[in-house]
Amino acid sequence: MINTSEDEGAVVVHEDLNPYGPSRVPEGEVYRPDRLNRKATLAAIVGAAILAFAFALVLWMGLKQTNLPAFGPSNVTRAVASATIAAVLIVTGFLTWLWLRDEHQSNPRWELEDVKPRPKWRTALTYLASYLSPAALVVAVLAIPLSATRLYLDGISVDQGFRTQFLTRMADDIGLSDMNYIDMPTFYPAGWFWLGGRLANLLGLPGWEAFQPWAIVSMAVAASVLVPVWQRITGSLPVATGIALVTTCIILAMNSEEPYAAIVAMGIPAMLVLASRIAKGDKFALAGGIIYLGVSATFYTLFTGAIALSAVAVCIVMAAIVQRSIKPLLWLAVLGGGSIVIALISWGPYLLASVNGAERSGDSATHYLPLEGTQFPVPFLASSVVGLLCLVGLIYLVVRFHNNEVRAMWVGIAVFYAWMGMSMAITLLGNTLLGFRLDTVLVLIFATAGVLGIADFRLASVYQLYPTQITERTANYLTNFIVVLVLLGGLYYAQDLPQKNARAIDLAYTDTDGYGQRADLYPAGAARYYKDINDHLLDQGFEPSETVVLTDELDFMSYYPYRGYQAFTSHYANPLGEFGNRNAFIEDLAIRSWDELADPQQFSDALNTSPWTIPEVFIFRGSIDDPDAGWKYDVAEDLYPNNPNVRFRGVYFNPESFDQTWQTKQVGPFVVVTHNE
Repeated sequence: MINTSEDEGAVVVHEDLNPYGPSRVPEGEVYRPDRLNRKATLAAIVGAAILAFAFALVLWMGLKQTNLPAFGPSNVTRAVASATIAAVLIVTGFLTWLWLRDEHQSNPRWELEDVKPRPKWRTALTYLASYLSPAALVVAVLAIPLSATRLYLDGISVDQGFRTQFLTRMADDIGLSDMNYIDMPTFYPAGWFWLGGRLANLLGLPGWEAFQPWAIVSMAVAASVLVPVWQRITGSLPVATGIALVTTCIILAMNSEEPYAAIVAMGIPAMLVLASRIAKGDKFALAGGIIYLGVSATFYTLFTGAIALSAVAVCIVMAAIVQRSIKPLLWLAVLGGGSIVIALISWGPYLLASVNGAERSGDSATHYLPLEGTQFPVPFLASSVVGLLCLVGLIYLVVRFHNNEVRAMWVGIAVFYAWMGMSMAITLLGNTLLGFRLDTVLVLIFATAGVLGIADFRLASVYQLYPTQITERTANYLTNFIVVLVLLGGLYYAQDLPQKNARAIDLAYTDTDGYGQRADLYPAGAARYYKDINDHLLDQGFEPSETVVLTDELDFMSYYPYRGYQAFTSHYANPLGEFGNRNAFIEDLAIRSWDELADPQQFSDALNTSPWTIPEVFIFRGSIDDPDAGWKYDVAEDLYPNNPNVRFRGVYFNPESFDQTWQTKQVGPFVVVTHNE
């Protein structure tokens, strides 16, 4: 059986498992043909990360030199992506089959004579293919379809707008500043964006343009690192590669538009296994858990909270039922303390400002309830390849329930389902826990268990069920059949991944980028005037990172690192920014500008009463030649529990309020208003 514990290993060998002679492995020992020691594990993780980073980045840069057509109107890019996906899986599958054949021949169960050692060149090639295949899959599914555009999935639409704004901010400022508001610590976890900013600086790209390569490269690195991690856990390179490829496919299908969250999700199944080992006092697992939880808290805190709660539950179960000792709780305290220290790198400034009495309001990040958040996911009943794999995983988890690490996975599943249920329940209190985002995590856990189940069946279960019928030749045929079946299932699912992301890819081609161009070569939208606005502001001496702008054209600040007087919506706004109070102040100014604040000096005096740094620039929709119509600003309002949960309502400023002390300029459909110094 597949047993992922430190002490119990992959296959516990008993006399009755080998009906053709006594085993060469002592009773109770384990079969781990590819087990990595601690030093080798660390070296493999670092090596996989470096190789995947260089591999994905070089391929991305090479693809930018090609002339592939846009994804939407042509099938050429689809064909190239499918061919690449097939090549990656076939090559990896073939090398894995050869590896399993060698493993089969050297398995002590069969006592085969004259077994030839595996060639060193093929060992190196298999390791290289196994470690890089997840990265290659990311490149094939994302980089090839996006090769003719500078934007990432979803372009600059909706959520991708604020994410791009954050990366633009981090590329402009090495400090952990808020993505929008000036002189304010960040509220949104900054880890992934800060690292992306450094890549943008390295490549000499603006932050928005670095979003695509950083998303692809970072996901490729995380996917490849899974291989040595799971190789350490399972003691099998083929099993580790299978888990990594399955995880990558699921992430690319379900969560690729949010790369920082996807990276955290990839590691959750492994973290559940590590939690069981941590409870037993495994210091190596403890160090890995501290790093994972700490870093994940700087990437995507929701997943961190859910997996941290799972770790707590695992340690409590181990302390109360399994070990009947307080030691698991002590190890839990070390895990929590160490990870919190890392998390404070990102969260410390915000928490310090909060405890020092900074005003907080308008926090509505959890005010979102889509249809998928009203149902419990049951991925093992889905009529798909992944659904079938999850069903195998469910069976494996039930059959091997007596194993402590399988129990840890069950505890995690229970916690995630409980989180979803609680998220649904507290909607009555006017909030949610964003439980729908855990759908991906549950699929990953069951699918990972499915890979373990297939390996378990091949190595142990079939011999327990049929102790006399399985000969060496039959076992070899069984391995061949499993490899072919898994490979065909993987090809069927993976080649459809670009199509699953088709809408998001299309937006990357149809949205106007920071250079005022559409990648599909159709006429660009109003965003093509953003460069002219920026040039105008620079000519007037404004420094973007020090200039506060009031505008509802939030994409403008996704491309240029100006400071916003108001955030995109309350759902992404820093609570220290007092989103609701700012909205009220803006609307009051607009209404009064048609009455007592029609006088420019009085308007300026009223503006100066703002509790926050006043805007030096206004960007409105409107026309200088039609002052009676007013200049429009859209106020974003939270409509939760409605879905959609945001309404944009126009308020109009009186152009007369901007005479004398202000300069105005018409740039396309925009009126740009600046201080007249």
